[in-house]
Amino acid sequence: MKKKLLLVDGMALLFRSFFATAVHRNFMMNDKGIPTNGVHGFLKHLLTAVAAFEPSHVVCCWDMGSKTYRNDLFKDYKANRGEPPLELIPQFDMAKEAAEELGVLNIGLAGFEADDCIGTLSALFREEADITIVTGDKDLLQLLEGTVKVALMQKGIGNYKVYTKETFMEETGIEPLALIDIKALMGDPSDNYPGVKGIGEKTAYKLIREYSTIEQLLENVSRLTKGQQTKITENLEDLKLSRILAEIKCDVPLSCSLEEADFTLSHDRARNMLRLHQIRGIEPLLAKMEKREIG
Repeated sequence: MKKKLLLVDGMALLFRSFFATAVHRNFMMNDKGIPTNGVHGFLKHLLTAVAAFEPSHVVCCWDMGSKTYRNDLFKDYKANRGEPPLELIPQFDMAKEAAEELGVLNIGLAGFEADDCIGTLSALFREEADITIVTGDKDLLQLLEGTVKVALMQKGIGNYKVYTKETFMEETGIEPLALIDIKALMGDPSDNYPGVKGIGEKTAYKLIREYSTIEQLLENVSRLTKGQQTKITENLEDLKLSRILAEIKCDVPLSCSLEEADFTLSHDRARNMLRLHQIRGIEPLLAKMEKREIG
């Protein structure tokens, strides 16, 4: 039977969970005065994804610090983002520990983003396993290929829009990898890189649908409108830099075998961890999963 690997974007799950409750200042403190709201939601998302996709192997990927090789290439990369809220900072390590106690392998590499780890693992294991990536980040759609699916989290918990390469192409009219070129043209305000000033999403899609790649677009630049020609030629360096920043690296030097990601939910360890950190409201979900395993 073919293995089923679940790649979890730990950063996306934790941030989404934290901000969903932090907006109401609902931080759920434990008796050590450490907030647990992000970890609580993270675990709900993680366990729900495990129940939904029934993987044989699970890896949770993390950023390891705020600086990566992209900051070396472009010092203003993500410079528009402030420091994480104080209430979130202690929850990074707690979330990793909680995942480990569930029996999940954590992976992160200094100098790279969680996305790059996910990209590398999906490239490494897509011949051996059916892969589902759980995230809220549309950038990861560029990884759609063969056995790789992306489950984009929607509003609420357990609601996903699941993409295959085929459904993505039907919806957008482009190849998944062409997303990199789209982002290079339009830039990304959330990651704070420029793209080509004056070219928005609509034009970027139109140009890439017509020319497929930036290389072919540049070869045919004389066929574009005068305005587009001017924008592209005047912002050529930004375009090239943005393309490098937009691409998820799939050759990060990770050492991980599929066997290390073998997953069996550790019910006793999970319960001990929940009690230790006083994370309430997760045990019914564990009990439900245990019942399903026994049944």
